[in-house]
Amino acid sequence: MAETINYRQVISRALADGLASDPRVIFIGEDVGAAGGAFKSTVGLHQRFGPDRVRDTPISEQAIVGAAIGAAMNGLRPVAEIMFADFAGVCFDQIANQLAKHRYMTDGQVSLPVTIRMANGAGAGFAAQHSQPAENWFLNIPGLKIVVPATVPDLYGLLRTAIADDDPVLFFEHKNLFAVKGELADDPRPIPLGLADVVRNGRDVTIVATQQMRHRAERAADRLAADGVEATVIDPRTLVPFDDDTVVASLRETSRLVVVQEAPAAGSWGASLIARMTCRHFELFDAPPLLVAADDTPVPYARELEEAWLPGVERIVAETRTLVAY
Repeated sequence: MAETINYRQVISRALADGLASDPRVIFIGEDVGAAGGAFKSTVGLHQRFGPDRVRDTPISEQAIVGAAIGAAMNGLRPVAEIMFADFAGVCFDQIANQLAKHRYMTDGQVSLPVTIRMANGAGAGFAAQHSQPAENWFLNIPGLKIVVPATVPDLYGLLRTAIADDDPVLFFEHKNLFAVKGELADDPRPIPLGLADVVRNGRDVTIVATQQMRHRAERAADRLAADGVEATVIDPRTLVPFDDDTVVASLRETSRLVVVQEAPAAGSWGASLIARMTCRHFELFDAPPLLVAADDTPVPYARELEEAWLPGVERIVAETRTLVAY
C-alpha cells in the first residue's frame, strides 16, 4: 500500500530513514531540531534521535558547512541544512574551495560524504534575496553533485541516495512545491543520481524541465496534446550528473528541443544542456533548440510580478507551438 504525503512531509521521512539506517549520519542546521525546521520539514527528528544526532546550530552558514566538513573528515556522514539556498553565498568559499576539492587534493585519501540541503526557487513570495534558483551558481565547480527533485517519490529516493553517497551532494528542495502531494510506497527505494525521469512520451517535441517547471511543462503538454502536438516531458532530476543519454534518445524521435527553467538564461543548466546537445548532436535537430527562461532581473516580490517573471504554462505552450511549426 502506498501512502499519500506532501513534499514537505517526505523530507522528514527520508531524513529519519537515513538517520535510522546508519549511526554515522548526523543532521545539523539552524532551527532543525526543537523547532522542527523553518518550513516544518524536520518535525520529530530531534525528539526521535536526540540532540547529538539532530543538532541546532548558531545562525552561521560558515559554521554549519565548516562543521559538516570537519565531521565528514572524521568519519561521520553529515546532512547540513542551509535554510534558504540564497544563503549559500555566505559560505560559498567552504562549498567551492573546501567541500568540492578535498577528495581531489588528497588523491582520494579523504572523502567528504556531506549532503547540504537548501530550499530554493521562486513563486512563494519570499522576494529577491530568498527566491533565487541558486543551483545554477554551482554548475562550474567540479566535485559537487547537484540534485533537484520535483515530486514526493523523487525527493525521498534521491535524498536517501545523496546521504549514502561518498561525495558532496547539494540537494535543492523547491519552496513552492512543499504542498504538492504524491504517493510513497511502503518500502520506498533510493533513486540513482544521474537518471532522468521520462514523465510522458510524444513524437513532436522534447521538453526538459526541473522542479516547479516540470509541473508546468506537464500542464503545457496536456494543452498541446489537445491541439494535436505530442510532447515528451523529461525531468532530469539531477543537474550533476546529468542524464544526456535520455535527452538524446528522445531527440532521435522528435528532433525538437525545448528547455524550461525558472532561472535567467546566462550561465544556467538549460543553456549548458542546449550547448551540449547542439555541439554533440547537431544532426538530430530539425529546428533551433529553444530555452524558455526567466527574465534577467532579480526575483520580484509583488505576486503579479513574480508570476510574470516565472515561465508560465501559456508561455511554454505558445513558444513550443512556434518551435514545432518551424
